[in-house]
Amino acid sequence: MANQDQTTPAPAEKELAQAAPKAAAGASRVDRSSGFSASRVPTDANAAGKTTIADGVVAKVAGIAAREVAGVYALGGGGARAFGAIRDVINATDLAQGVKVEVGDTQAAADLTIVVEYPAPIQDVANNVRAAVAGAISRLVGLEVVEVNVEVNDVHVPGDDSDESEESRVS
Repeated sequence: MANQDQTTPAPAEKELAQAAPKAAAGASRVDRSSGFSASRVPTDANAAGKTTIADGVVAKVAGIAAREVAGVYALGGGGARAFGAIRDVINATDLAQGVKVEVGDTQAAADLTIVVEYPAPIQDVANNVRAAVAGAISRLVGLEVVEVNVEVNDVHVPGDDSDESEESRVS
């Protein structure tokens, strides 16, 4: 990249400086003409080519959508959650934990394993997860969702995590 001397503007810069009024302080330095399209969507929507979306991408979208549902405590079974806790400590969270997907050319199916927070109604949480995951995959990935299976593996009861403070009954 070529560097120009800041004190002597190039001839083109002199012409721009003379033709354009002085911009207010903090204004954008980029000249955006009125013909600029903010959407940057190509005008030829029928361009040739193929988009391939990896299964991991769909699984991650499903995992993020499921975690946003009220009443979902965690995703995955006991072993996956234990391994996920170790990943969380080293800042390597797996957003697709507890999610399995099958992706075809135009359709997708997802299987999720969740832990529900007590006292949330389990059936309502499962239905909300199903709707959120199907909506996210359809909207973000553009695939038709044929099914979303939700397995409730456990119920998290507040206070179950604080067992370290209790005395052991066995000596």
